[in-house]
Amino acid sequence: MAATRRINIDIPLLIAAALLTLYGLAMVFSAGQTDVRTPANGMWKMQIAWSVVGVIGAFVVSRASVRLIEWLTVPVYVLTIVLLVALLIGFGSGAGTASNTSGWLTIGGHRLGQPAELAKLTVVLMLARVLGQNRVAPKSMLELWKPMLVAGLPLLLIMAQGDLGTSIVFVGIFFAMLFWAGVEWQLLLLLASPVISLILGFDARIWGAWFLLLLALIVWYKPFIGEAVFIIVANVMMGIVGPLLWEHMKPYRQNRLKVFLDPSVDPRGSGYHVIQSKIAIGSGGWFGRGYLQGPQKRLAYLPEQYTDFIFAVVGEELGFIGVTVALTLFLFLFLRVIRISERANDSFSSLVAFGLLASWFTHVLENVGMTLNLMPITGIPLPFFSYGGSFMLACWLSVGVLARISSEGRGGQSAMLKV
Repeated sequence: MAATRRINIDIPLLIAAALLTLYGLAMVFSAGQTDVRTPANGMWKMQIAWSVVGVIGAFVVSRASVRLIEWLTVPVYVLTIVLLVALLIGFGSGAGTASNTSGWLTIGGHRLGQPAELAKLTVVLMLARVLGQNRVAPKSMLELWKPMLVAGLPLLLIMAQGDLGTSIVFVGIFFAMLFWAGVEWQLLLLLASPVISLILGFDARIWGAWFLLLLALIVWYKPFIGEAVFIIVANVMMGIVGPLLWEHMKPYRQNRLKVFLDPSVDPRGSGYHVIQSKIAIGSGGWFGRGYLQGPQKRLAYLPEQYTDFIFAVVGEELGFIGVTVALTLFLFLFLRVIRISERANDSFSSLVAFGLLASWFTHVLENVGMTLNLMPITGIPLPFFSYGGSFMLACWLSVGVLARISSEGRGGQSAMLKV
């Protein structure tokens, strides 16, 4: 009799990902049921196809050992950088709410996918490899130059494409993984301080108050003198650059920030998306207008209803109950990934799991926030829900990696399967 090898299957993880995917497929199908012809019509078929490809990809990845995944990290990361560079030298194009970017790899007029989605996974793997080599957590900014380079290079390439939303995800991944690696919060705040100064530099009084708090933090934390001087100079420069950057910012980006504060300043332009989104979600009430029956969606008043604003379709048609179910499934998935990270056998595995959690969490936070006008519109999709082949594939490849980490982790799993 041929010997069989037993592997652990993380049933809760797979159930959470499967339910989110099925829920998302149902909403993509609904988004295409309109009274006027829109690009959403029929997209559910492609979404099903990509979901199947993603599940197959997850199975293949889950069959590879964590050590093999770690060994493949460097070549896959390098491939990602090559693809991101290719987007900037004539092989990139935009689409949808990201029409002003060049994030889609395009050859012969055909969009083949978004390398940035692969980059989220490879950056997590590479950061985990770099941070996992440390016996103790980094205590200074100088010790963080390797992880800053790993995350910073693809981040700059993606910002050069004009994709602010994806850039935010990389920032979330970077700081979350540093936190999980044991970096003190004071050092994280000092590291983020120039960006904070850039944002607050639009108001001199607010920036001045922040700068005084920063000086107090430097005195308390006592970084190296060179690092302290660098932090102070960088914050002063960002405080000066902020207003200048606003003046030279492209009008559509200025409008996105303006409508975040007040959508009525441009109700037929940049504010149209969020106004229609809030109307759709607000009209859903407790139980929604009924599946397939959302008026804003059926009349195609809701823009990008099958991609970036699919959460508004959930709110309109299924109401508060439907929204709660979706967010509860995400919460269950996040808690499960945290458990996988805690039970991982080594630093690399634990950091990878937490980094993938950070990626999904940032997506959910930004996507739901922008549909409710709690955050600026950045054209960022909702995991497992929004239409998009590259994104669905990346989500399920991440599930495959997590499944493998869980299989090799400490403690018993929910079920066993003979293969």
